[in-house]
Amino acid sequence: MTIRFEVNGRRVSSEARDRTTLADCLRHDIGLTGTHVACEHGICGACTVIVDGDAVRSCLMLAAQADGAKITTIEGLLKDGEYTALHKAFKKHHGLQCGFCTPGVLTTLHALFSDEPDASEERVRDVLSGNLCRCTGYVSIIEAAMEAREAYRAQARGELA
Repeated sequence: MTIRFEVNGRRVSSEARDRTTLADCLRHDIGLTGTHVACEHGICGACTVIVDGDAVRSCLMLAAQADGAKITTIEGLLKDGEYTALHKAFKKHHGLQCGFCTPGVLTTLHALFSDEPDASEERVRDVLSGNLCRCTGYVSIIEAAMEAREAYRAQARGELA
């Protein structure tokens, strides 16, 4: 079946089989390999992408369900090819080590802060509880998230961030 959707601001189409996951479609058909696949059960969060504004486990969503949707992957978080405040905070606070979980963590945080720029640290911890990281111990991830939240707050107020 032909599936058409927008990914990172670009209209694309794919000839996907009925049981093809969105993760596999993005990686193999569209060529966006930043979306990582690990557990394939929706538990680890590495495959998280943003579908119509919501953080979604792309290993659990069929590609056919994305027909007509607007999708943002880790590649789409760049702003004019440059790193955002979220990326910069992760670098500053060493919020990644091996980097395998990072695409899912960043897309999860982007979806959260885009919707809730005043999210509390408790809320951030709760939302990130679905993203497993075996390297960092989460302290640096939370520190980076809380710093990046300020840029989302400024953007929500209409200030340049």
